Amino acid sequence: MEWYRRSIVRLLVVEDESRIADFARRGLEGSGYAVDVAPDGGQAMEFIHGTNYDLVILDLMLPDIDGLDLLKRIRNRKASPPVLILSARDAVDDRVKGLEQGADDYMVKPFAFVELLARVRALLRRGQPTPEKLQVGDLVMDCIRRKVVRSGETIELAPKEFTILEYMMRNSGRPLSRTLIVEHVWDVEYDGLTNIVDVYIRHLRSKIDDRFPEKMIQTVRGVGYMLGAVDKAEA
Repeated sequence: MEWYRRSIVRLLVVEDESRIADFARRGLEGSGYAVDVAPDGGQAMEFIHGTNYDLVILDLMLPDIDGLDLLKRIRNRKASPPVLILSARDAVDDRVKGLEQGADDYMVKPFAFVELLARVRALLRRGQPTPEKLQVGDLVMDCIRRKVVRSGETIELAPKEFTILEYMMRNSGRPLSRTLIVEHVWDVEYDGLTNIVDVYIRHLRSKIDDRFPEKMIQTVRGVGYMLGAVDKAEA
């Protein structure tokens, strides 16, 4: 099993709502990033003083300090990472104020994780011209150009198929539950039937497995699915 390796990208999520913070952390870690979570501005500044972060995801309504004041403190540092504001403040004036005071992007809650991930990647790509690639066996994914190739054959995927496959490739060899996949791909509020995952997995198998002798998507009974070497005991 092969893996495209890169230096660790470290993110800081500043969010006092534990459900949202945990959702973002699990999704971002599942996408290959190292993530710290700070529930307030004071702890956020302790993290920032002690760690060089590649990006900060910042809530504006914190219990101890206004997020815009924290943004100013971050910007006053010599080494200042990109900042993505993630806030329930959805008025145009709030968004304009955030961007004018130094935020690199502004995203409104509630949000879909797939959009958050896309915005994080867009900010991280600035100054990083080398495309990010993943490889498991003969399956290769170019995450920037959104291109998938297996054994030299280009495979066309729908957007959610691509996102599910990328999540599985970043976690190759690790069983992923249907719930984890749903939380990664769909909206943070999504609590519908997880059998939608089975539908997309069938689509993926028809595209990346059916025409090839080695089957890469495995069913893990009682858990969900895993991408990796073929399990010959599996029917």
